[in-house]
Amino acid sequence: MSKKKQKTEFKLDEYENEIEKNLPDLLDKLPISKNVDEEIKYAREAADNYLRKNMKINIRLSEHDVEGLKRIAVREGIPYQTLIASILHKFVNRQLHLKT
Repeated sequence: MSKKKQKTEFKLDEYENEIEKNLPDLLDKLPISKNVDEEIKYAREAADNYLRKNMKINIRLSEHDVEGLKRIAVREGIPYQTLIASILHKFVNRQLHLKT
């Protein structure tokens, strides 16, 4: 059975629309690299090191929570384990905050 990734449409906020509008002008101002291949290789290695998933964990969650996560994952078009990993990653990197 093959899995198909669903394309998700995102609604941009005012700030994101401003960035998108100015992107062509911003790209023209970027410095041109003399060794693009080397920079791409360096960027790929950095991404591989940063995104490497080399630890497994086991966690017990309520069935209710897992079902909720699965529903959200279906809406987002991603596997629910990826959603959980993304939530944890954002929390650890202070991109997701607890209400206090």
